[in-house]
Amino acid sequence: MTNPILALEGASYVLPDGTTLFSDLSAQFDQRHTGLVGRNGAGKTVLARILAGQLQPSAGRCVRMGSVHYLAQQVTPAVDSTVAGIACLQGTLDALERIEAGGTDPVDFDTVNDQWDIRQRFKQELDRYGLAHLEASTPAHMLSGGESMCVGLTGALLRDVDYLILDEPSNHLDRPHRHALIEQLRRWPNGLLVISHDRQLLDSTDRILELSSLGLRSYGGNYTFYAHCKTQERQSAEQQLERRRQEQGMRDQQERQERRMARGNRHGKEANQARILLDRQKERSEHATGKLRQQHAAAREQLNQRVRDAAQQVEDDAPITVHSVPVEQVAQRRVVELDQVVLPFVSGATRSISLVLTGQQRVGVLGRNGCGKSTLLKLVAGMLQPVRGSCKVSPACMYLDQQLAHLDPQCSVLEQAQAANTNANETDMRMRLAQLGLDAKKVMTPSGLLSGGERLKAALACVLYASPPPQLLLLDEPSNHLDLSSSQALETMLRSYRGALVVVSHDDAFLNALGLRERLAAGDWGWRMELW
Repeated sequence: MTNPILALEGASYVLPDGTTLFSDLSAQFDQRHTGLVGRNGAGKTVLARILAGQLQPSAGRCVRMGSVHYLAQQVTPAVDSTVAGIACLQGTLDALERIEAGGTDPVDFDTVNDQWDIRQRFKQELDRYGLAHLEASTPAHMLSGGESMCVGLTGALLRDVDYLILDEPSNHLDRPHRHALIEQLRRWPNGLLVISHDRQLLDSTDRILELSSLGLRSYGGNYTFYAHCKTQERQSAEQQLERRRQEQGMRDQQERQERRMARGNRHGKEANQARILLDRQKERSEHATGKLRQQHAAAREQLNQRVRDAAQQVEDDAPITVHSVPVEQVAQRRVVELDQVVLPFVSGATRSISLVLTGQQRVGVLGRNGCGKSTLLKLVAGMLQPVRGSCKVSPACMYLDQQLAHLDPQCSVLEQAQAANTNANETDMRMRLAQLGLDAKKVMTPSGLLSGGERLKAALACVLYASPPPQLLLLDEPSNHLDLSSSQALETMLRSYRGALVVVSHDDAFLNALGLRERLAAGDWGWRMELW
């Protein structure tokens, strides 16, 4: 391992409500490209912000031996921000402009440093990302979510920092930009930490760090190596847990037998011995019994701890469960009919579409950012009206958008899930939410206070467990923000779903796991249905 750039020394973090998010974490971060994984709510983003210096640990410390730049998973620029502001280059460009106008302020020269060609390099990188239509002064509100992330990534990669931390950088990127990002990061010469659930991106890293209730654990390989190790670890932990439980049962049985034998021996000896001898023997026996009791207690506690450790390992690795959705068989009945529809807010060849979907079609929607994929789903869901043409949709339709707009941030998860399914009792709904990874405390928390992945799980529960079950599911980037276990559970559920499915995603691994039959591809030719 090369010299560390960042180091955690016994770092802990306690939330404002007193909950310990993680404790006593120690790790070193050097120039190896590292992927950070873990369940939603484990504290990955908090840990990243501590490494970047944006938060202080509640205990322990983080040591930095170089410059660090952190790019958050949600690029949320200020109202008056520009493209340069999103890229964190506004100050440098402003300083450069003042120097070019004849300014001599030493602060400006320090700000520019040796980046005299930053304006040209920024423009070149925007062009590389297919954003040639943007200028540094373009208002930020004119950008889509994917474009904002591309700009943020461009600025991050242009900064001359020793360590780069990216939080879910591929979430809003289309397929070409995801592949471009992976290639750019492969060429990044300095230290890199990527928080992600994108398996292709994680496969390009040198090692995987996993954050769980057991702490931080390093795996010296990419995601494929990590997944193989986790499978073996889970099998071993389950075997160890069963063995420890058997040992504990045998020890308890042996101790009960020894106590019965000891009582019998004392009774027999006391019947034939003088009183003074009995008193001395009793004293020795009590002393020996006390020592034996201490030894047994220590051995029992050691065994119990091994059982707890094995059980915790099994619990941490336990898969997320998503119940399958029972859907009335609609066979070949048409659930979507678009006749010469003109989409609002879309220009170019993908502005017009005619489409027919039947009751069991499974379609993946592919295309670059801005081509109209989300607009199409909103129109089918009844949230937008076509500029021209007719749109007929089955009434049993459920839509989940990227912003989780139907999720009320002020209401608890349990309240909203029960409102979506009045036939399910509270106990059953709590169980289903728990199997999604939302425990008793989180289901009573206002959804606006949950992590991004937890909010997505809550939204999924309201959609997937609704009554009556939907005959048509419209999902816009449903795997964004989900941890790997949750994403794989969602894949399992969607494979068993028997209604019509339309899913927008740029995650190749996710789409390939769904058993899709067709793809609706958007490009310069317009919209085209193809076999998967």
